[in-house]
Order: sequence, then structure tokens, then C-alpha cells
Amino acid sequence: MAKETKPAAAEKAVIESRPVFAKDNFKIMIAGLVVVVIGFLLMLGGASNDPNTFKPEEVYSFRRITLAPIVIILGLLVEVYAIMRKPKA
Repeated sequence: MAKETKPAAAEKAVIESRPVFAKDNFKIMIAGLVVVVIGFLLMLGGASNDPNTFKPEEVYSFRRITLAPIVIILGLLVEVYAIMRKPKA
């Protein structure tokens, strides 16, 4: 077996100790997660006192059917950007 030279071993240690994402990437990921949670919160509601009645204007509102999914998709796009973004050297 061949012994590793010191520079190769030191280079390997530097590569292994480097974090996968930079601090900025984590900040963007947290922002994307917050946007996704806001989208899910927009879908909440519509509880009724009487389980025998159905109110389509509450269930099929613009906020729940259109706005919330758009906000969730925007949050997921922010997450993809945070993962794909290259850290500054």
C-alpha cells in the first residue's frame, strides 16, 4: 500500500470539513420554509358549527383554491434556489 503524502492528506481533510451549504443558503432555505408554511396557513379554516351544512363559498374561496397553492409553489421555488445557489468564494 502506498502512503499518502502530507499535502494530499491535508487537502482531503479540508475537503471533508467544508460545509455543504453556506450560511446565506441556510437563511434562504429558512425564508422558503416560512413562505411554504404561510401557504399552508392560508388553506386553514372553514370549520362549521353544524356538520350537516355545506358552505361552498368558504371551501372554494379564492384564498384556499388559488392563492395558497401559488404561495406554496413560490416557497418551493425559493427552496430550490437556495439549494442550487453557489456560495460566494
